[in-house]
Amino acid sequence: MEKVFERTKGLTDTEFGYCPGCHHSVLHRMVAETLEELDILDKTVGVCPVGCAVFMYEYMSCDIIEAAHGRAPAVATGVKRVIPDRIVFSYQGDGDLASIGTAEIVHAAARGENISVIFINNTTYGMTGGQMAPTTLINQKTTTCPTGRNPAVNGYPIRVCEMLATLDGPSYIERVCPTSPAGFAKTKKAIRHAFENQIAGKGFSLVEVLSNCPTHLRMTPIETYRRIDEEMTKVFPPGVFLDR
Repeated sequence: MEKVFERTKGLTDTEFGYCPGCHHSVLHRMVAETLEELDILDKTVGVCPVGCAVFMYEYMSCDIIEAAHGRAPAVATGVKRVIPDRIVFSYQGDGDLASIGTAEIVHAAARGENISVIFINNTTYGMTGGQMAPTTLINQKTTTCPTGRNPAVNGYPIRVCEMLATLDGPSYIERVCPTSPAGFAKTKKAIRHAFENQIAGKGFSLVEVLSNCPTHLRMTPIETYRRIDEEMTKVFPPGVFLDR
């Protein structure tokens, strides 16, 4: 019988430990498949900071460096400048990239560093208890705003793609929404494009993925997909914001 599908060599044999329905598992596989398809597994270095993203080192067959909270773009910059022939990416959540790591991502983008960033936006701090994140939606309840995010007190959600697209440094910025077969295909295509840009030396690329957290949202995975489509996309519209 002809084999039509097999496990990517970009993943280790370790079983995923993420919560059921979490996007991290399938996104790890997309990154791993992309590295294998582009034949760059042996020359790729990933950087993962604090948060659920930190566990990526367990599952990827490429080199992975753990960074302090928010500092992945700075570490990735250092690796790329010291070893420019390596393909370097960071994999970061919104509580990391858009909060304590805001300065690092803004300045890496402004400098046009030739790295690829995979940004997972699930509007909460998934690993540390479900606190309010910079991307938490207005009126969304979290452990640190139990009555809902109030813009008069907490401000408004940060739109990372829109903010970085105002800079001259980035080459490619896109926000994707993997809640349907077409959405998953578009997400994989965007991730591949971010790595192809780096291979071509075009500079900084960022793919923001609208994601879920069934555990802290207290929803089923299907309900979280519906939330992404009906609520998150109104605040964070998918699309290509920059592609030079």
